[in-house]
Amino acid sequence: MKKIQSGFTLIELMIVVAIIGILAAIAIPQYQNYVARAQVSEALVLASGSKVAVAEFFNTNGKMPKDFTTTTGGVTTTGDLYCATSSTVLECNTTFGMEAAASIKGKHVESVTVDGAGEATVKFLSTAHTKLAGHSMLLTPDTTNSGAISWACSSLGTSGAADITKYLPSSCE
Repeated sequence: MKKIQSGFTLIELMIVVAIIGILAAIAIPQYQNYVARAQVSEALVLASGSKVAVAEFFNTNGKMPKDFTTTTGGVTTTGDLYCATSSTVLECNTTFGMEAAASIKGKHVESVTVDGAGEATVKFLSTAHTKLAGHSMLLTPDTTNSGAISWACSSLGTSGAADITKYLPSSCE
């Protein structure tokens, strides 16, 4: 008489659990990186309006606000025309025809601030991914290409904090 097997052996179950553990050990960090990259993508989308505004201002005026020279009552002043200083940060959002920095926000982005050089600083909320919270991303215009503005992005981390450059998209390199 033959005995019919009616289940799995202990060793078979242990092998399955080990395989699931190995897959989870690989998948969870990759998922965390995916989440951080998705939040950086949100920041780039919110900053894209500033890229258009800066390019339009530069093409209309031929220079950035920091390059303006004004003379009032015989006194010549150079730099940051019509930019406001709020909490020690020079904000030129309204000069470029944009909303105030605190008004440009998203689910993981606190603000988008443009300075007199046209550099857009995107600040992440403290509720963003743990690898992004407390960091900022900087979009820098390059106006040396005779009419065309190219953009470079980089990480602005707080001192002692990890760099978020590895979460920036390949278009930022």
